[in-house]
Amino acid sequence: MHGFDFKEIQEKISESFRPWQRSFQFWVRATNIYTGYKVFQLRVSLVKDAKKQEEMWERQHEQAADKIYFMCSDLGGFFLKIAQLLAKPDMAPAAWVKKLVTLCDQAPATPFDAIQAVLEKELGKSIGEIFETFDEKPIGSASIAQVHRARVKGNKMNVVVKVQHPGIERLMMTDIRNLQLFALYMQRTDIKFDLHSITKEMEKQIGYEFDFKREANAMERIRCFLYENNKKSPVLVPRVLPDMVTKRVLVMEYINGIPILSIGDEMAKRGINPHGKIAEAAKHNILNSLSRAYGQMILKSGFFHADPHPGNILICKGQEVALLDYGQVKELPDKLRLGYANLVIAMADDNASRVSQSFWEMGLHTVAKCENEQQELLRLAQTLFDTKMPAGQTVLQPFSDDSSIKKIAVETFPEELFSVLRTVVLLRGLSVGMGVNYSCAEQWRSMAEEALLASGRVTRDGKERSRRRASLRRLRAGS
Repeated sequence: MHGFDFKEIQEKISESFRPWQRSFQFWVRATNIYTGYKVFQLRVSLVKDAKKQEEMWERQHEQAADKIYFMCSDLGGFFLKIAQLLAKPDMAPAAWVKKLVTLCDQAPATPFDAIQAVLEKELGKSIGEIFETFDEKPIGSASIAQVHRARVKGNKMNVVVKVQHPGIERLMMTDIRNLQLFALYMQRTDIKFDLHSITKEMEKQIGYEFDFKREANAMERIRCFLYENNKKSPVLVPRVLPDMVTKRVLVMEYINGIPILSIGDEMAKRGINPHGKIAEAAKHNILNSLSRAYGQMILKSGFFHADPHPGNILICKGQEVALLDYGQVKELPDKLRLGYANLVIAMADDNASRVSQSFWEMGLHTVAKCENEQQELLRLAQTLFDTKMPAGQTVLQPFSDDSSIKKIAVETFPEELFSVLRTVVLLRGLSVGMGVNYSCAEQWRSMAEEALLASGRVTRDGKERSRRRASLRRLRAGS
């Protein structure tokens, strides 16, 4: 007779119950946060004093921020990604941002023996056979995987080993489906924005992130594109060790640098005034390199790294910028890429009629509930797709009453465009954090023209005429 392994059976049962347990926890907590806001809306509508209303909203946002923080922190996994997305000054109320920003790099690490088991199963050899040294303590842990430093046997190369958390794929897919249902409900009741498409796109993108072979190919493709298109690539891209890549393990060269968010502290350590001229110039150079790389990827190749959150950006010696983590990449169809190029020019030139033409071309359908529809469309485009902040503002409030999103309903939002939107939002968050206000539309304008020129959509004469018209429009606006 075979003896039953009760421990194994117990583990299997608990494994199959985990998704149900998570779903239950999510719905209980999300419903609590949502009904809290609905009840509050009724209370605040009875108060006539605007200042008092504002104070009440702040308190409400603080209470909700605590609840969202604990939900994301307790559930982990995909909810850490949600915290990352919401912890942007232009995406959520200030109280949420302040609370959630502390969660961004806090994914719990998987114990080393579980990581070792995944690694040895995937690579088919023991750690000692492949690596001369291997740090058991991870240098970072994110929602899908964690990374360890190591040195390869033989060529003595310093590398980073990225290993997937066991069982994470099933859990994260459960999370995202729950979120989709919630987004669908919100879209029908409260927010007139195509949230469901956004969560569908997230599901597709996250699904890709579980395949490290795909990530390795993306990294090489982007590295080649940037190195071939420039005398010197605007950003460093790590090299992959092709014979050490599987679906759940990825080994790449180690790049030494400091996280972009620590740059102020690093300058202070070296006796540089973080608000002085040297620091300002350094920040401009860093943002310029990063933004140039993104402009080229999105507009010229249409294949781009779609996750420029601060944890993926390192500053190396000589102000070089390294871009890490290619789990989220996106390829835009040519029609959408060229439509976006057209939109970039329209935003840079403040050309409202060209914005509406670009929206139509990209399949972004809107319904206006205001008189000066074209101007509001231009404002909406700049809110969604440009990094520049309006004068005197450090925070965009996309859901405030006078925002263009409230005046113009976005009925359909092409799924692929969400990655562009997210990239611009993250670049804007970085520029706000560094105290540099710049317009990616203005910086990318010439790249957008080159993209349209290369496709035969405009001629050199047309390009010149469009430049002259734009200059005239800016002169009139300034006078």
